[in-house]
Amino acid sequence: MVKILTILFLFFSLTFGTVNINRANLAQLQTLYGIGPTKAQEILKYRKAHGEFKSVDELVNVKGIGPKTLQKLKSHVSIR
Repeated sequence: MVKILTILFLFFSLTFGTVNINRANLAQLQTLYGIGPTKAQEILKYRKAHGEFKSVDELVNVKGIGPKTLQKLKSHVSIR
């Protein structure tokens, strides 16, 4: 069931919108291009330590995400 929901979320995210990095869980973050289990966990760890992201650009403060990855993610993520 979780697998089906993750696939549906991926489909709707790619088709209709973005992933909210302030609300997404581990599986939802992993639907993003270039974000595997390790980077997704780092995003969650950063969010827990620092609170909600105030800007998508803040992702560069997450271990393993640099400017190039951020550029690829920008149009696929949101903070609202």
